[in-house]
Amino acid sequence: MKTKNILRLGMAQINTCVGDFSGNTRKIISAIDQARKASCDIITFPELSICGYPPEDLLFKDSFIQENLRRLDEIRKRTTQLVAIVGFVDKSKGQLFNSAAIIYEQKIIDIYHKIHLPNYGVFDEKRYFTGGKGFSLYELSGIRFGVNICEDIWIEDGVIAAQAKSGASLILTINASPYHMGKIRLRQRVLKEQARKNRVFVLYTNLVGGQDELVFDGRSMLLTDKGRVASSAFAFKEDLRIVDIEKNKLPKKQRAKRVRLVSIDIEKREEGFPKPPLISTQPPKLMPMEEVFSALVLGTQDYVHKNGFQKVVLGLSGGIDSSLVAVIAAEALGKENVAGVLLPSKFNSRESLDDAAALANNLRIEHRIIPIQEIFQMYLKILKPHFSGRPWNVAEENLQARIRGNILMAFSNKFGWLVLTTGNKSEMSVGYATLYGDMAGGFAVIKDVPKTIVYKLAEFYNCKAMSEVIPRRVFKKAPTAELKENQKDADTLPEYAILDPVLKYYVEQDLSVSEIIKKDFSKAPRCRRGDRQSHKGEVLRAVLMVDKSEYKRRQSPPGIKITPRAFGRDRRMPITNRFNEAAG
Repeated sequence: MKTKNILRLGMAQINTCVGDFSGNTRKIISAIDQARKASCDIITFPELSICGYPPEDLLFKDSFIQENLRRLDEIRKRTTQLVAIVGFVDKSKGQLFNSAAIIYEQKIIDIYHKIHLPNYGVFDEKRYFTGGKGFSLYELSGIRFGVNICEDIWIEDGVIAAQAKSGASLILTINASPYHMGKIRLRQRVLKEQARKNRVFVLYTNLVGGQDELVFDGRSMLLTDKGRVASSAFAFKEDLRIVDIEKNKLPKKQRAKRVRLVSIDIEKREEGFPKPPLISTQPPKLMPMEEVFSALVLGTQDYVHKNGFQKVVLGLSGGIDSSLVAVIAAEALGKENVAGVLLPSKFNSRESLDDAAALANNLRIEHRIIPIQEIFQMYLKILKPHFSGRPWNVAEENLQARIRGNILMAFSNKFGWLVLTTGNKSEMSVGYATLYGDMAGGFAVIKDVPKTIVYKLAEFYNCKAMSEVIPRRVFKKAPTAELKENQKDADTLPEYAILDPVLKYYVEQDLSVSEIIKKDFSKAPRCRRGDRQSHKGEVLRAVLMVDKSEYKRRQSPPGIKITPRAFGRDRRMPITNRFNEAAG
């Protein structure tokens, strides 16, 4: 293939950190150098790659904006022999813009301002940015292309349509699109439709890495004008994906005269720098649980490391939740950086202790046993005159959880370890957790993982390991907090086969109680097929518990978002709230 008939593009799928200007800049310059050596014509970077995404209220600090601009100038000086599209924050006339700098031969030849600003779910861009008003097209070796940013390409008949109608045959879009289950299918569907409908090739460059609750999955891709994914980058890891487009395969279009055209002349470079052949490995397709597990591992790894920690500690109960958190932590950080603590009271069964110890031994993580019964008895003795005449209830149960939380936090303070909590989304939704007890910690790894998915992820891990790292008995025993004799989760909660679907309908899809009751719960053991009354009470109970537990969730540590709607950034409910649909 002749060099002059090839347009070589690089997608720099980098893992940035908000505010790490020196680290982010090093990654950008390194990728530019690699792309230059590979004879790329253009290299693209993720949205706001200089400052990291999302910067949130750091954008109100002028020093933050100025440092971002200073780093852009540093990158400009290092950009030669190719075009670089770099995400940054532009400031003009007192307004901020989510922007892309188009850089060539140490010059910023143009700046694109993001037009469509998302303001839903985890996005809050209208709080900070002003939307752009227009765009230019760019001509490189006879190829006309447009540049846009993330939300711009999700809008039907929006920016990409206007760019295509104005003569662009190639769209370069830079993105910070966070992960949730099923997001890749949704993303590809939108991109394929945009490519086909507007008859353009689309180069989609996405961010990768964890940032607080969010995980960005990467999976940058090139789509043809027929909507075919011609190449894609790896999921959940950095990747410089280089792709070639035969220029004669790009659709021929007439340029609209009203659109500004910026010409970029690199013909001399092409004559002196032949393009070496490309050798690239196509990433494997991830199965659903493999995808979620990868997101949890990356989110944990980046949260721990980007916040200056090396080692983590968690309570091991012998249950499925703490077992899953332990294996995720070991995968993310290495077994030498995970410590487990068994904290039994008289209510913990011998089997639970054996299972917790077996897990720790199988993972080869440090672990120790600290019985809490003596401390618990002391609490009961001190409180006895004040609790006189009152029956045993959650007060005594939660004392145990709070003792455990205190001990884990003591390890954190003494050794500088980050405490991982082990509560899942099902429990957090209905308040089945103890404030300042099992909710005490720095990071909630499975906070957005429903209980039914917890079991699937644990099964996936054992299959992946080709061993019962998580003991088989952990899967079989009934879930229990073991805070009193013969306690089971089912004594307090709707069974998870009902609870998890209710949470999906109520929390993630915002369905009304009456709409949820009409759903089919016949697969749940306690529900009879076709009998709505058999689950109506369980639906009402679950919804009431969700509504009453907002005050607890507001005080919980951050955790990794893996569902379409997570608590916290996604779902913002008032704590003081008398609207209660289930009670009505």
